[in-house]
Amino acid sequence: MPLTKGIHHIALKAGEREEYEKAVSFYRDVLGMSVYRDWGNGIMLLTGESRIEIMNTGDARLPQGAVRHVAFLTDDVDACIEAARAAGCKITSEPYDVTINAETPYPLRVAFCIGPLGEEIEFFAEK
Repeated sequence: MPLTKGIHHIALKAGEREEYEKAVSFYRDVLGMSVYRDWGNGIMLLTGESRIEIMNTGDARLPQGAVRHVAFLTDDVDACIEAARAAGCKITSEPYDVTINAETPYPLRVAFCIGPLGEEIEFFAEK
């Protein structure tokens, strides 16, 4: 039995209040995530079964984070990438279909963009 049950949350760190507000607006307003907790200099948003935490404590962000990308499960990769594009995000990979060669083939549709804090985001749909 695994020790973990899934992703609880992924944390992002904003360097300035303006970055923080832009990130909160993107995840809450553009992608439609609801507020789970809000503590003034931080917020936790529901992504479905997981959460994303955005913090703004006045400390500078590290120039390179440890997280490679944040992958969000979705039923509509194309709609997500269009919403990100409309919000001004840089699209690094348009939606495409791929099958991961696993014990049982794993067909997916994915796309990538750069989020408002410079984080790489993957939109991920199982087919």
